[in-house]
Amino acid sequence: MAGWEIPIGAAIAFGLGALGTGWAQSRIGAAGAGTLAERPDAAGTIFIMEAIPETLAILGFVVAAMIIIMIK
Repeated sequence: MAGWEIPIGAAIAFGLGALGTGWAQSRIGAAGAGTLAERPDAAGTIFIMEAIPETLAILGFVVAAMIIIMIK
């Protein structure tokens, strides 16, 4: 039977990944809004730049799932 350390480790892996993603997307979104005000043709690039940090949250989820699966 697993102790409390494994679920806490999985929560930290996912939680910190999600926090990092939110922080990065907030900074990119603010800069992207300013860029779009001056150059509306850059919308596609801003969209891609906003989506890239989401991989950090996905990676955190995968690591958390691997931690949970490894205990069984």
